Amino acid sequence: MVELKTDTSIDAMYAAGQVVARALTAARQAAHVGVSLLELDEVAHDVLREAGAKSPFLGYRPSFAPTPFPAVLCASVNDAIVHGVPGRYRLRDGDLVSLDFGAELGGWVGDSALSFVVGTPREADLRLIETVERALAAGIEAAVVGNRIGDIAHAIGTVCRAAGYGIPDGFGGHGIGRRMHEDPSVPNEGRPGRGMRLRHGMALAIEPMVIAGGTDGFHAAPDGWTLKTDDGSRAAHAEHTVAITDSGPRILTAR
Repeated sequence: MVELKTDTSIDAMYAAGQVVARALTAARQAAHVGVSLLELDEVAHDVLREAGAKSPFLGYRPSFAPTPFPAVLCASVNDAIVHGVPGRYRLRDGDLVSLDFGAELGGWVGDSALSFVVGTPREADLRLIETVERALAAGIEAAVVGNRIGDIAHAIGTVCRAAGYGIPDGFGGHGIGRRMHEDPSVPNEGRPGRGMRLRHGMALAIEPMVIAGGTDGFHAAPDGWTLKTDDGSRAAHAEHTVAITDSGPRILTAR
């Protein structure tokens, strides 16, 4: 069931989304060579505390997870696609990092992700990140009243496949609002004109993911959470929480 949000609720989601934006910005600025992923998690946690917000990630345990998620930030490095568990690993020059973060404020949730390179970047990594950002922008552009979920999926998939990249099978975006994961599912590949019609008041977390090697396969790391590319190539992830409105898509987690 899809809950249509009122304009007042969308404004409240924007407030939550701005906590997410601040936390991701702070963690990105703190991500230098030698900094541990646990330290980045603490930076993001500090932003939550200052805002009086809660984490929808900490303690989250979906059906596939062997244990509750132990952090407020997902930190995925190099061949890790999503759901990376922050640990003692210290960032190295040239690491490709994807950070995913959520916040709950006043009963509403925001969710967003970004990818970047620490230190000296490889040209191939910059192309990968630029592509996932273009795919996100294309998905958001398609998120207009009267379009369908398939239009968003097709826009994302077209950008990713044209660049020769893989798309993790079965993973994509989702509805969001009072909970982090709500209906509908928002695939990262699909046929235009198919699926649920978009209406004013819908809120979606749109999140393309790309695999540099061009294959779609992935597997879970021993921690049961981190998803890694089967071919060992690098991955990138981008995400925004977006409200569908009569005046166009509104990015609630804009940084």
